Amino acid sequence: MEPRFRLRLYILTAFILVGFGTLLSRVHEFQIERRAEFQALVPGNRTVTVREPGIRGEITDRNGVLLARNLRNYELSFNLEEIKKAYNSQYEDSPTLERLVTRNGLPRPTKDPDIVEIVNTFTIEPLRALGLAKNYNASALRTHFITHRGLVPFAYRTDLTYEDFARLAERNTEFPGVTLGIRPQRQYPYGTLASHLLGYLKQWEKGDISSADKREYDHYIGEEKGIAGVEATMDEFLRGPEGRKTVLKDEKGRTIGMLDITKPGIGAQVELTIDARIQFLLENTLRRAGRASGVVMDVRTGEVIAMASVPDYDPNAFIPSISSKKFQAYTANPQLSPFTNRAIASFEPGSTMKVATAIAGAQRGLANNRFSCDGYVMYGKHPIGCWIWNMKRGQHGVLTLPEALQRSCNPYFNKLSNTLGAKGMVEGFSLVGFGKKTGIELPNEDPGLLPGSRAWRAVRPNGVLTPALAAMMSIGQGDMLASPLQVACMTSTIANGGKYFQPRIVKKVVADDGEILVPDFPKLEVDLLKSGVTTSDLDLIRKGMWMAVNEAGGTAGKVRMGDIEVCAKTGTAQTIDNGKPSNNSWVTSFAPYDEPRYAVTIMAQGAGSGGGVCGPLVNTVYTGIFAQEDGMRLPLKPQTEYSGSLTFIEAIEPLEDVLAAIEASEIPAADSNTQATASEDDIVEIGSDIGEILPDAPIENNPAATVPKPTFTRETDREGQVIQRAIPIQE
Repeated sequence: MEPRFRLRLYILTAFILVGFGTLLSRVHEFQIERRAEFQALVPGNRTVTVREPGIRGEITDRNGVLLARNLRNYELSFNLEEIKKAYNSQYEDSPTLERLVTRNGLPRPTKDPDIVEIVNTFTIEPLRALGLAKNYNASALRTHFITHRGLVPFAYRTDLTYEDFARLAERNTEFPGVTLGIRPQRQYPYGTLASHLLGYLKQWEKGDISSADKREYDHYIGEEKGIAGVEATMDEFLRGPEGRKTVLKDEKGRTIGMLDITKPGIGAQVELTIDARIQFLLENTLRRAGRASGVVMDVRTGEVIAMASVPDYDPNAFIPSISSKKFQAYTANPQLSPFTNRAIASFEPGSTMKVATAIAGAQRGLANNRFSCDGYVMYGKHPIGCWIWNMKRGQHGVLTLPEALQRSCNPYFNKLSNTLGAKGMVEGFSLVGFGKKTGIELPNEDPGLLPGSRAWRAVRPNGVLTPALAAMMSIGQGDMLASPLQVACMTSTIANGGKYFQPRIVKKVVADDGEILVPDFPKLEVDLLKSGVTTSDLDLIRKGMWMAVNEAGGTAGKVRMGDIEVCAKTGTAQTIDNGKPSNNSWVTSFAPYDEPRYAVTIMAQGAGSGGGVCGPLVNTVYTGIFAQEDGMRLPLKPQTEYSGSLTFIEAIEPLEDVLAAIEASEIPAADSNTQATASEDDIVEIGSDIGEILPDAPIENNPAATVPKPTFTRETDREGQVIQRAIPIQE
């Protein structure tokens, strides 16, 4: 064959191959890639696969009291793609909206269907005739259509009554693309009760849909997720298995029937360790202090019987979304910070750390040592004074460990810490959990700060735990930070004979089919008796805490009860509150003395002495707890929000009839003018010169919580104003 004919043949062959290749690629595009798109254009019935969210599990207290449950909620949603198609099938001209899109890095104009105009005229107008229309955010609907098209229904109304639901259900076939649904909606029946423990939910978002789900489902409905409290930490257990249904629809998008359905499953039930009635008691008691937190623990297991923080918030405000105005009101004042769980936030612990110093001394065989109190201890040119010296230039003289705990003597523990040295102090404090998270099942727990630890050296790169700083650490000042939960765990360890249990807020988790997902058993972390501490050492510490309550000269006399022997240690820590000198007041305690069952720790911000402020509060809590043991039914009812108080609480007047106030739920709050004037016996443990010893500026401690971003309620905009507001007419 001549070369010129061979070239023509090659060119012809190449053209044929290119043509076939182009044809095949287009066939693949139309038959495979865009199959669903063209199928939807063919008149006739079609099937739609819908994903339905699982049903969230319930949360109860240890006695089965429901703290978080689900209510039946009637919803009306729009499938915007189906509404658009139904509109186009009836009208030739479809309203459009021009917008700019970026293609190849350049803005280009494009025309999209004006979905808001279509929905307003085609769907909402007929709904208004039935009295079911409601103003909405049109901008959100437009964004939803651009983002999801028909994959995710647009929730138009989530507040239908049963009567509304029934009225629309009778005529549902007249509304293409409109879906009625019954979905569970979270409710916290006791309002703000245990809000910092329960947490709150957030609605699902676009990013929650995986690529596989987009391929599998025509319509996708996600479930809420927990973003605070136990709702967050137990979210994987609380979420129920998803459901699935296949719906048959005609060419106009109207539902013909159900072809297949797999009902959504129910999530696991989470049982907390708390007693709702003791929780109610603790929360109302703390409201007397304005800004405070408290922990009640079972010393035998590490179970948290109650944990509260004030101010508080209502988790129901987040269901299904929270208004911007309400959220701004919550976050307006960082000092009040109602989202902060102060029970797991860090504060200067004051003289409660004398108990930890005693443990560190016992570990090194120093529990029987005596030290003298000459009123103060000099460090260079700066003294750390005892409270009795600062008040009236007094001295305690030579003291034993129990006597030093009873009288909360600074010089005794300053000298004990210097005898131990930096290493002994750090090891002893670490042994009972300071400087690290306890591991409780709550998010955003603060580990505190332990001077001399690796974390402390990261904050102070050139820091050295000098004798002066160790002395400050021994009385809970300087850089020492701890949470009320950490202090309660230390106290429980002393009470139960040396066993440090990891604190628990979750008792057990049980699946809907009865399978135990999280078993109920205590977790022992440390046994002091295997770490150098003896039983007689612990008895000395326990005796000192008993003397602080029950003998003259003790700093915790206001904790005393008539028929129950309580042991306690007070603390009053100097701190800065909103740029001004202030105090954190503490009492940590356990009872009964002979057979300890409970530890109660309470901390108040912006308050006077620990004994004068927290002492009466601890007494109230114990009175209620032991009254319940004796058969009294503690009150329990929905709690309303408490916004807190910034008033300095000098002292708190003990209640005249504690049981009567508890039974009637009439424990007065901090803003009820129930403060007492502090007596001389109340003003203890406050040194006047300790701040001068610090070589650097104090480490900034801001216990305010980082708040997870919730779902905000979208406000009605101009285009979504489908129901006109009434205009008042002047007579």
